[in-house]
Amino acid sequence: MPARPSILFVTDLAYQARGRRYCDEDILLTSRLRETFDIAQCHPLDAAALMDAFDAVVVRNSGPVLHYQEEYDAFRAEAAARGTRVYNPLNGRGDMAGKQYLLDLTADGYPVIPTVDRPEDLHVLPRAERYAVKPRAGADSIGLTFVPRDRLDGLPYGDILVQPGIDFRYEVSFYYVDDAFQYALHAPDPTRRWVLEPYEPTGADLAFARLFVDWNTLDHGIQRVDACRTQEGGLLLVELEDLNPYLSLDRVPDRTRDAFVTAVTASLHRFLDTAPRA
Repeated sequence: MPARPSILFVTDLAYQARGRRYCDEDILLTSRLRETFDIAQCHPLDAAALMDAFDAVVVRNSGPVLHYQEEYDAFRAEAAARGTRVYNPLNGRGDMAGKQYLLDLTADGYPVIPTVDRPEDLHVLPRAERYAVKPRAGADSIGLTFVPRDRLDGLPYGDILVQPGIDFRYEVSFYYVDDAFQYALHAPDPTRRWVLEPYEPTGADLAFARLFVDWNTLDHGIQRVDACRTQEGGLLLVELEDLNPYLSLDRVPDRTRDAFVTAVTASLHRFLDTAPRA
């Protein structure tokens, strides 16, 4: 019998995420992936030391990498040098590479919350009662603050991004495996981001999400396109999560969850077949 592919599944089961239980989601995923792969779990700080013994590394709910940025950068460098197969692949253009994509998408005219990082560009932003200020290397709302316009001039530009505060109706997330849509969830109450309900997207919604999946050009992997529904009815991109997006699998019906795991399993097999180890 041929050996089964081996997967090093990177997760921080102890990370305390607001409104989410990372450990439950990754226990579910590893229990299902174990039907097809040989699976071992490790903390993100141990991944570089262990990864050579496996056919691929799967990075899942490993927590915001800003808490261990130096070690994460070293892991990326070592994986590239050794030809380690990492899923998601490390060439993502979304949050995996920082927040620069918000600036790039703004400059290119994509439907994204307008974002600037220089005081001379503040005129690009629409007038708002308050402005969101977030660290360029932020994640999980860490360091996010809101300020009035008269306080924008004295901010530490270079390390931050500025966006107008958006009066949105709700947030909605679209989940993809490779380039295939899987499901959508939305938070009807804007003040309760992680109290999510299944959402039936329209054709226009899916066309919106597809813009950013196509822009990202990831051949393999799991992506989450986060958007907000404005009072005028349109969608604006909030984040393009392509590093370790939380999937809220506890919020979807059983059949949707099963279909998602099946899609991830097939994606991993394709990835292993088409991304030979160096």
